[in-house]
Amino acid sequence: MSFLRPGEISQKIKHDLRVQKYQAKKHWKHYLFMLPYLLLFTTFIILPVIIAICISFTSFNIMESPQWIGIQNYVNLFVNDELFIKSIVNTIMFAVVIGPGGYLLSLLLAWLLNDLTRGLRVFFTIIFYAPSITGGMTIIWGFLFSGDMQGLINSTLYRFGLITTPIQFFQDTAYIVPLLMVIMLWMSLGTSFLSFIAGLQGVDKQYYEAAAIDGIKNRWQELWFVTLPLMKPQLMFGAVMSITSAFSCGAMFDAIAGFPTVDYVAHTMINHMNDFGLARYEMGYASAIATLLFLMMIGTNKLIQFVLNRVGS
Repeated sequence: MSFLRPGEISQKIKHDLRVQKYQAKKHWKHYLFMLPYLLLFTTFIILPVIIAICISFTSFNIMESPQWIGIQNYVNLFVNDELFIKSIVNTIMFAVVIGPGGYLLSLLLAWLLNDLTRGLRVFFTIIFYAPSITGGMTIIWGFLFSGDMQGLINSTLYRFGLITTPIQFFQDTAYIVPLLMVIMLWMSLGTSFLSFIAGLQGVDKQYYEAAAIDGIKNRWQELWFVTLPLMKPQLMFGAVMSITSAFSCGAMFDAIAGFPTVDYVAHTMINHMNDFGLARYEMGYASAIATLLFLMMIGTNKLIQFVLNRVGS
């Protein structure tokens, strides 16, 4: 293995920059078409992230000018805020279950539906995709697990003589976390599921015929060595969406179980951030939480990329 000398490194950098400059001039029309999106993306995504990171090093309550305090917000989070530590544990717990669980469930269902006839495939795709785009799903789940006899689950259990008093599903710590996990797993069958269906439909049948000639003997080998490697873009997109939904599920918990949940059993970093940012207006502290959550999502994304690069090997 050969290494570049310092002088050679600088020459290579200059050469690469000249090549990139030439390519940019050559394809300037392409960049012109990308300009509207790049402006919107920079304005509403990149700049807010940079501003939030900067604010995280300040004491800022909206009413007064930000005061620079360095890393004090981060020190307070890990040293003086026990509820934040609990929110990290809860966030990781939900992310581990909802993220991979929803991802694998979406992939498995998409794989099973792929071989159905067109009509059945469209029907079941709508059934599984609908929860992710239906804004009233929280109302439906609230009706199912209502803590009075008007709730469907309680009324059904009472009708069969299994209970005499209604179960307070979202007031009992024994039920809150399992129910929220089931609800979020069901609602996670959204964009990832749809992208997997599209990816599976885009795989040319001739690859399966060639794989059979090369010695592929069953459907599992076909899935691992043929299907998944050919739909890596969809797998990566689905992973990003799963990571985002898994780490941001706390917002949905407020609508279903209320805020705060009993004994903070489902208190996540999103809930903690909203509490300080939207209720107490401690924007510096809330931005510090958002920054840490952002770093956790980036780290998880890199881990997923590493795992997906090994698919088919």
